[in-house]
Amino acid sequence: MLDFEQGLWEKGFRLVAGVDEAGRGPLAGPVVACAVVLPAWTSVPGLDDSKRLSPSRREELYDVVRKVASAVSVARAEPEEIDLLNIHNATLLAMKRALEGLDLRPDYVLVDGRFLPEVDLPGEAVVGGDGRSACIAAASVVAKVERDRLMAEYDRIYPQYGFAKHKGYPTPEHLRALREHGPCPIHRRTFRGVITI
Repeated sequence: MLDFEQGLWEKGFRLVAGVDEAGRGPLAGPVVACAVVLPAWTSVPGLDDSKRLSPSRREELYDVVRKVASAVSVARAEPEEIDLLNIHNATLLAMKRALEGLDLRPDYVLVDGRFLPEVDLPGEAVVGGDGRSACIAAASVVAKVERDRLMAEYDRIYPQYGFAKHKGYPTPEHLRALREHGPCPIHRRTFRGVITI
């Protein structure tokens, strides 16, 4: 998991930021992005793509990452921005905000996926990066935990949708609630499943 980082550290890039997001696919809620800078030559045992980790393991690793990271920044793009910009551009906007929110300026950026946000920093997009790079995996875990917690808060505001359980993804339960109650303020109005209700 440190192959990408070690190559960069050896080239003199000491402050390597990993960036990932959570929440591209749901019908409701923001897309949440995170940027994490791990100290050079530091590994976090057990780090992996957040989707391959249990919720309890994600929570444990979230605490570890928050403790050992040199810098962590979480940002989001709201449902209204997703509807206005589309999910791809809104995701890049959230990533840009996360990078700009770091307490220190990274030397290099590793981003999960195929695209880099528009920031004045050297970097590269890494397909499957959340399973191949420690700092991207760390960002993946933090983004996922932060978004899940946020959706649990929304569940208390809009209990009829079951957000705490499905986190806004288009499960049968969520689609039934949409048919029964219609969309609420955090639904993405341009998403299939919301606009057809």
